[in-house]
Amino acid sequence: MEGRYQGANGDSPLLKESYEEIGQLANYLTVRGVKFAHAYISPLPRAQKTAQYLIKQLGQDIPTTTTVGMREFNLGRMEGMRFTDVEKKYPTELHAFRYAPGDYDPTKIQGESFPELIQRMQPVVLDAVKKAEPTDNLLFVSHGAALVALIQSLLGTPIKDMRKDGGLTNSSVTILDATGPKLPFKLVRWNDTDYITKKLDPTDTI
Repeated sequence: MEGRYQGANGDSPLLKESYEEIGQLANYLTVRGVKFAHAYISPLPRAQKTAQYLIKQLGQDIPTTTTVGMREFNLGRMEGMRFTDVEKKYPTELHAFRYAPGDYDPTKIQGESFPELIQRMQPVVLDAVKKAEPTDNLLFVSHGAALVALIQSLLGTPIKDMRKDGGLTNSSVTILDATGPKLPFKLVRWNDTDYITKKLDPTDTI
């Protein structure tokens, strides 16, 4: 592992432990009898492979839609850079992105802002909910940083407070309850990782 920012354009293969965690996630959902009516997936290879393996392990015939709306944050010039190099070259942007979203200005790095991300992601979810039956479960497979912003926006959280619950861990589950495509949604569960057997470290959470 080289410790590089991937963002919306970079990618890396899933590790063996990644597949193990996805399998544990599938078992967690299966034991609880969760059935999905539709899956909406980022086009990035790492998300596609995650979704494909998860659906296979679930043993469900789930219709899927690949949508650019579920892509990771576009981090502009930070993409492809090592974590340590980003900390040296763009300390202000990196700190705001991670800890103070209200202060995040991606102009210097030519990246995507929080409002821009929300504007492309929210419609995917709202349209999916609008098409679904009231009892349907919908699956969204995306990326940590993007999902934090999306989910908090669906809950009505101001941009400045979007990191208040922390980040999301790889292969974690967050559950929202929606009564039609009407905001705000209700948070049922945030970043559940109880079923993951390996000891998690800070780098697992974005």
